[in-house]
Amino acid sequence: MTSGTLERATALPALQLGSLTVDPAVVLAPMAGITNPAFRTLCREFGAGLYVCEMITTRALVERNEKTLQMVRATPGEADAFSVQLYGVAPATVGRAVEMLVDEQVAGTRPAHIDLNFGCPVPKVTRKGGGSALPWRRVLFRDIVRAAVAAARDVPVTVKTRIGIDAEHVTYLEAGAIAQDEGAAGITLHGRTADQLYSGTADWSHIARLVEHVDIPVLGNGDLWEADDALRMVAETGCAGVVVGRGCLGRPWLFGDLAAAFAGDTRRVLPTLREVAVIMHRHATLLSAEQGELHGCTDFRKHVAWYLKGFSVGSDVRRALAMVSGLDELAGLLDRIPDQPYPEAVLGAPRGRTSPPRPVALPQGWLDDRDDPRPPAGAELPVSGG
Repeated sequence: MTSGTLERATALPALQLGSLTVDPAVVLAPMAGITNPAFRTLCREFGAGLYVCEMITTRALVERNEKTLQMVRATPGEADAFSVQLYGVAPATVGRAVEMLVDEQVAGTRPAHIDLNFGCPVPKVTRKGGGSALPWRRVLFRDIVRAAVAAARDVPVTVKTRIGIDAEHVTYLEAGAIAQDEGAAGITLHGRTADQLYSGTADWSHIARLVEHVDIPVLGNGDLWEADDALRMVAETGCAGVVVGRGCLGRPWLFGDLAAAFAGDTRRVLPTLREVAVIMHRHATLLSAEQGELHGCTDFRKHVAWYLKGFSVGSDVRRALAMVSGLDELAGLLDRIPDQPYPEAVLGAPRGRTSPPRPVALPQGWLDDRDDPRPPAGAELPVSGG
């Protein structure tokens, strides 16, 4: 692969989360429908430090929903760095889910790390009082973190959150202090409020404030499109590591760039289209091994536009790739595209979902009493949400 260079170079030490060392200090963020075993394997091959599976609903795990049990299983190659992110609004259910992961090892191995989701802004989660809505109920938040840490024993537990519900209901500093007091090993902050969803620009100044406010490691998240963005975030905020989500869509080699950047290396990978095609086929092959060829290639279709962003590809080939159903068919279609250098014009450009800001859906009366320890009636997502 060809390489570009950046003038800025730095080195970031390994991230320490309890007894777990994450080196490089780079975490693959959980993304629904994306961070399955195939994608985690691909990112691991390029150099991520910790790989988080798709968000797991604690109720579904406790009820041993078969789909959820499949989602939570580690692959043989990731046993020493397998991470599970849990969503839940009831302390007892969260505690039981952690027990199952740690003591029963329902993932096929003991997870190296457990993360608690208090950052999801989507309405189906927040209207149940979960995700980024939950830290507003500080006693309930405390009880959930306490239950998870107690059940996890020596497995480090971290929390992921946003700045708050909106500009009038900011929660991250208090949530960070509570998480630290309850024994969390670290906290990730996405530099947006819930009502911003994925619009606008992440405000990293809040990450810097949180670093000053707590003693546990703070990881930064939001608008990390290139390795240089991560270097700038570390320089501006003092965060101990970064969590990468949308920036790696169609660009798993970003983790190699991040590993190089945090080692002080200025080289960056700029793959040609032929090299990207090899990665695309590898991705589809991993999905096919996991799900069967037809389902794997069908699942791969959503990645095509991300991989090909900025490349000159005919509309007929793009349409065919959007309907691909076999690995040989995929290889044949990719071979039809002339090789070309990486389109540097797309570097630093947002990837994945964007959405305009909108008011956060909340349970009735959710903002009335911050010290109410009870989750809303019927607050757990249905088992099918796992």
